[in-house]
Amino acid sequence: MTPLALALVLTAAVLHAIWNLSAKRAGSGVPFIFAVGVVMTAYYVPLIAGMAVYWPEKIDLDPVTLAVIGVSTGLKTGYALFLQRAYRSGDFSLVYPLVRGSAPLLAITGAVLFLGERPTPLGIVGALCIVVSIFFLSHGERLWKSSTGNTTNSAPRLRTLGSALIAGSFIASYTVWDRNGIGYHHINPGLFDGLTNVGLTLLVAPFAWNRRDEVRAVWRNNRREVLIMAILSPLAYVLVLTALSFSPVSYVAPAREFSILIGAYLGARIFKEPENPRRLKCAIGMIAGLIALALA
Repeated sequence: MTPLALALVLTAAVLHAIWNLSAKRAGSGVPFIFAVGVVMTAYYVPLIAGMAVYWPEKIDLDPVTLAVIGVSTGLKTGYALFLQRAYRSGDFSLVYPLVRGSAPLLAITGAVLFLGERPTPLGIVGALCIVVSIFFLSHGERLWKSSTGNTTNSAPRLRTLGSALIAGSFIASYTVWDRNGIGYHHINPGLFDGLTNVGLTLLVAPFAWNRRDEVRAVWRNNRREVLIMAILSPLAYVLVLTALSFSPVSYVAPAREFSILIGAYLGARIFKEPENPRRLKCAIGMIAGLIALALA
């Protein structure tokens, strides 16, 4: 990875951890996602219109380009919904590393199963390191071990774990898909992110309309968090898309997960979440595994 690509991805990682912190603070699902989408749409629509008129290169929204953007929109909508579901039931310093750490591993698993790729021994070690870290981070040993036989506490943890891993699978899917859009179809990163965010807002609009009182409450009570996510989330991903335009997914995807360590630290410091040393150690283990994957 070139120094420029690394700088773009690491900057995006910091921004990503910060906006996820805001999403955890709000934690209201569809109403919050829609409020953020409305703000994004408010500045992306005139920006896209300006690009269509003044951008030096011609912007051609042919059917293939629109199809690529449409698939990406669906994947990112699924990610946003399951991320908010996980945040409503789990701690930030637990959910964030699970979501971000599982994505590269799931991407590699998909490549092995569907693309016939064969990871190197170093790649296998890195993958196992991530799996073990995720297991202990999510207190996997408690999912079946109970001295009293009471399973009431394990069910919410399983739901959180499931939502987080599903969100991670959406990240893995849209990262590979977006690399195709940026690298092979040469879609402008700003245009790509703008149209997918507008599309996401339109997709959740019917559900948000039925909960419009909640949307108003989100804007009234969590306006700062809405604005932080609406600004930092697109900025972070445009930086990632720019890096993907000239760097392989196998380098960019693992490097993005530097945000895991930032997220674990923020969750421990700001939310005063328990067992911080354990979670920070697991986050470091995941970073080590991701570095191994990047070098494999």
